[in-house]
Amino acid sequence: MSIVKLQRHPMGVLVLAALFVFLHAHGVYADEPARPGKEGRWWDGAVFYEVFVRSFADSAEGPLADDGIGDLRGLINKLDYLNDGDPQTHDDLGVTGIWLMPIMQSSSYHGYDTTDYYAVEDDYGTEEDFLELMEQAHARGIRVIVDLVLNHSSSKHPWFAGSGDRRSANHDWYVWSKRRPEYKGPWGQRVWHESDGLFYYGVFSPGMPDLNYKNPAVTREMLKVTRFWLEEMNADGFRLDAIKHLVEVGKDQEHTRATHEWLRGFYSFYKRVDPSALAVGEVWTGSPEVAKYVGGEMDLAFEFDQAYATVHAANTGEKGRLAKAQAASWKLFPRAQFATFLANHDMDRVMSQFGGDFGKAELAATIQLTSPGVPFIYYGEEIGMSNTGGGDPGKRSPMQWSPDELTGFTVAEPWHTINEDTARINVRDQLADDASLLSLYRRLIRLRAEHPALGEGDFTPIKADHPQVYAYLRRGGGEALLVVVNLGSEPVGRYALDLGGGGLGRIGRAEELLHGVEASVPRRSGAAGSGGYQPIGVLDPRTGYVLALHGVRR
Repeated sequence: MSIVKLQRHPMGVLVLAALFVFLHAHGVYADEPARPGKEGRWWDGAVFYEVFVRSFADSAEGPLADDGIGDLRGLINKLDYLNDGDPQTHDDLGVTGIWLMPIMQSSSYHGYDTTDYYAVEDDYGTEEDFLELMEQAHARGIRVIVDLVLNHSSSKHPWFAGSGDRRSANHDWYVWSKRRPEYKGPWGQRVWHESDGLFYYGVFSPGMPDLNYKNPAVTREMLKVTRFWLEEMNADGFRLDAIKHLVEVGKDQEHTRATHEWLRGFYSFYKRVDPSALAVGEVWTGSPEVAKYVGGEMDLAFEFDQAYATVHAANTGEKGRLAKAQAASWKLFPRAQFATFLANHDMDRVMSQFGGDFGKAELAATIQLTSPGVPFIYYGEEIGMSNTGGGDPGKRSPMQWSPDELTGFTVAEPWHTINEDTARINVRDQLADDASLLSLYRRLIRLRAEHPALGEGDFTPIKADHPQVYAYLRRGGGEALLVVVNLGSEPVGRYALDLGGGGLGRIGRAEELLHGVEASVPRRSGAAGSGGYQPIGVLDPRTGYVLALHGVRR
């Protein structure tokens, strides 16, 4: 029976699920001893930075120097900006993780159509350059995960060449049909594409044919790729692209039972190769569905509902949607095992969503970096970069290092247009300004590193009687931190918090950590459970405060 017929068969789902039992039984997910070494769940206290290598920094030395394209050596030269490895200095950003958008050999600028899973993209450098990046990053306390595109390859990959021929050894590496099935894709797009009189399935485009994970040979090969990047290239893990589409079953093209079964085997495999390896998944949908992938399939998944809610709160001053999203994340996922973000390479930059309003950007950053979950920051977000025009390339323009015409990114013709606002929005100027967005990001990241309650602590919503005021309590590591946020565009001088639901007793002293403003304790004999607590006299517009509550007694 052909794959397409199997997908349509009433028992097709059960048959496909049985296939994954077969894969385990026949050694495709072969057990092996765990590799000792790195500690587990290191990401709980991490802050990640998403890098598009092509746009980050063009090296000034070596064979790729000054060609207008960012490369691995350029990134190495900028590592001290991300984290210089010295906790006593405060002029670096302080991130402890990097997510590299695709760096494997590809046929396009973006890299999501892989032509060789075992080679570094020529535009970016060599395998030796990547290994040096790993060495330099690790020396600074930075972990590095790489984009792993499991769902599809490039149509220019050697595996795909000639695979339409049913006599080809690679025919079953992709999904072929004699006739074009009538159904379309999840967002109404054409997913069956003609080639040499047959039709192949590609959920994203004709140039990205989906790999066929119903074929055990494909699984074996991609596990081999996984091992290569963990063992040979020393990567600390993966961001799994478009993972909800991995195994389609007829018209069911996302979240299939077969996809979940495959991921459970994949999880078992990569944890045996390296128990501390991280896999964070892109499952672009609502939180209840996303949460099903975390714990036994992947370590983390991106929390889209919370990203949308955070941006909405900063844009509108309304707290209802944010409160609902944060409460849902805390309930649905294993303890804080989700990735938070404001925007990514597929979305309009968050500053563009805010219409260039730095107050909104500061507010959103404060919420993200004081909330549960593992934060991911898109490169340039920390200085307020915006889109340079329509389409995906405009969301991925060169990093703005300096006010110069070429931003310090390169001295050559850049691969993409430089944003015209670089003269006023750039790293160099913001490093020298204690009131800049970059300086706020540095303080927030440092605060998160210094206070385990922010990275790993409990989350308790706190009632506030003012519609613009949003508050929550973070507890862990023997400390209690209260986050109070004014979401609105006007100062708030009269408001009250009720800490009764926070499980606190008496508070001896309150210290505001982010801005250094004066803070008070509850007036009624120090009883935290009393209503009417106003810790900060006046809350500035679109500003968040972080208060350490000292001397808490039950």
